[in-house]
Amino acid sequence: MNNNPSLTYLTQDKESMVSLEILNKIQVSIEMNENPLQLSLSSLFQMGARINKKRSFLFISKVLGKHLPVSPKVSLIAGAALASRYMEEVHGAVHPARQEMHGAIEAGEAGEQLLQTVLEETYALPEETVFIGFAETATALGHAVFRCFENAKFLHTTREEIEGLRSAINFEEEHSHATSHRCYAGTEFFDHHHPIVLVDDESTTGKTALNIIESIQEVYPRKEYAILTLLDWRTEKHREAFKKMEEKHGITITAISLLSGSMEAEGNSIEEEFVFTSDASEGKPGDAEVTVTGLDAAAAYQTEWVSRGEGPEAPSYLSVTGRFGMSDRFEKEAGQFVNRAAEELRMRRKGVRTLCLGTGEFMYIPMRIAAEMGEGIRYQSSTRSPIHCTKKEGYPIFSKFAYPNPEQPAVQHFFYNIEQGMYDEVFVFLEREVPMEQLEPMLKQLKTVVPIIQVVYFCRRKGDQHVR
Repeated sequence: MNNNPSLTYLTQDKESMVSLEILNKIQVSIEMNENPLQLSLSSLFQMGARINKKRSFLFISKVLGKHLPVSPKVSLIAGAALASRYMEEVHGAVHPARQEMHGAIEAGEAGEQLLQTVLEETYALPEETVFIGFAETATALGHAVFRCFENAKFLHTTREEIEGLRSAINFEEEHSHATSHRCYAGTEFFDHHHPIVLVDDESTTGKTALNIIESIQEVYPRKEYAILTLLDWRTEKHREAFKKMEEKHGITITAISLLSGSMEAEGNSIEEEFVFTSDASEGKPGDAEVTVTGLDAAAAYQTEWVSRGEGPEAPSYLSVTGRFGMSDRFEKEAGQFVNRAAEELRMRRKGVRTLCLGTGEFMYIPMRIAAEMGEGIRYQSSTRSPIHCTKKEGYPIFSKFAYPNPEQPAVQHFFYNIEQGMYDEVFVFLEREVPMEQLEPMLKQLKTVVPIIQVVYFCRRKGDQHVR
């Protein structure tokens, strides 16, 4: 067994079976099928142990910008690479930067020119198509795929409950740490017969995609779906379930990925007690410089909706995330907002090595802004997902910090792989302003590892404008 989860690409001329062992507890066998961009496995993922009895393992992406810090440019390019696969497979079009995107993903770095090429290149779909990104991990990936198209709409699912809104579609993700998904886009995003494209970071069984397709077909039936994933590990048994779904509803489901094969895992999940403290950093909160401010560029992009259970002074949401649905025309306006926001925050930078930290589902807008904030930027996001952490050679998660989510204190959040000396500063992106006491647990964790902390709110409470 190979104890190192960093793998090399196996060509069609070599053995296509890969065996992994995670911390001497979990055995994973992978059989490679398709790798159309000829990407190395090590450029796409490493493997970790999930603290979840429903699923013991986790493919930890090296391009998503979730659990591991990455170049935000590469994350956006990975979304474009997945979009290019859809262009090829469904519409027979080839992205002009296909080879350059491969090189950026392999290197884990990308230049400004390639990013601009990717952002400017769009494909006009012959029929209006709706793209749906799955919360929480694929909200940014889904958005990055969608923005490559014209004649398109986008929404991402959410785990949040919104005051005064009824979810158009509800479905479950059984293996997840938080299972219920809601869709708050208007019925015009579903009440038609156009294709729907579902975007997720990884498909192990495909059950989540089947669940949402079943939910949509019950209310808004149509004939055509596509499922886009970075990794597709469905076994023949799982693929057969898709065929049965197609036969049941008289539909076609096209599965497209950057890398596909099948996998099997043996071994029990790693049980671990975790509380609202860091289990990896022994540092004590230091005298970090902390600034908490709103983002001026976001003032014109707030919705009227707030979270269920919050009072009338609660801040609203940002309108350009996709949580409430958006068109490709609105996406172009959102790009102008990103430019202004990035310029505003670039002027606030104080360090050379800067981490930009998104929060939960709020991933894409922070990622886009981070990509335009200059050199020396790394990006990742906080998450609900509890991953086993240990400092062992070859294991990807070496530090973990846990705290109550500032926006939803009943939900535990984590961020990973930050140590003292790695960064000069961190920008924390919060979609909505929260009381200072709800922010303190996260700040306490960040103070142990980063000397300058800049918290940036996009939607502020009425009359509340302060700097610490």
